[in-house]
Amino acid sequence: MTQPLASRIALVSGASRGIGYATARALAKAGAHVIAVARTQGGLEELDDDIRKDGGNATLVPLNLTDFDGIARLGAALNERHGKLDILIGNAGIAGPSSPLGHIEMKPWQDVMAINVTANFQLIRCMEPLLQQSDAGRAVFVTASAAGEANAYRGPYAASKAALDTLARCWANETASTPLRVNLFDPGPIRTRMRATVFPGEDPMTLDTPEQVADLIIPMCLPSWSETGKLYDYASREVMSFGSPPA
Repeated sequence: MTQPLASRIALVSGASRGIGYATARALAKAGAHVIAVARTQGGLEELDDDIRKDGGNATLVPLNLTDFDGIARLGAALNERHGKLDILIGNAGIAGPSSPLGHIEMKPWQDVMAINVTANFQLIRCMEPLLQQSDAGRAVFVTASAAGEANAYRGPYAASKAALDTLARCWANETASTPLRVNLFDPGPIRTRMRATVFPGEDPMTLDTPEQVADLIIPMCLPSWSETGKLYDYASREVMSFGSPPA
């Protein structure tokens, strides 16, 4: 089996289940050493077992991404051990409440913004120096169509994904003249636990699996991937540009 990511270091947030789990496993199969970050120790251990069965290897990092100092310590540890980072997958996210905005308490709002936005901001701050040490650093952030749809009762999640989109695009513009490529990936409705909590009446067997999604994230991690500041839409299998704001 060819391993196009052999000798590359890949960090995946939210790696203990769903899209993060599948992507971490796919990266390891492609030859990368995976830094698997998640709150759930048990899920990380299951991932490690699967990666080892596949002949790969991983470093498990039990970390709540609201521990922003912990993210900084992780960056320092990666610098000391590897001196670089080749791939960053910003996947961790929470769904937040499904309620009218006026009914949402401050704590759940802050929780959604902390995980979906601020943790990714801290990952950017702490991992950019390492990604710039790579000959072909690649960053992919998992977003959602909710960012542009502004559906009723999904305000915190939609706002957080819109903020993430803009954050990633700003970073892509800032690094456009470097080897680093920064992009967004919209998986759409996928058979995950998060999806089931938001849409409990939906038949999960009608949805694609995280493994199918991961297969299309991997190409965006390769040194040969040249796009930056774009959105990969899983449903249409297209790389999309963001529209310019009206003059």
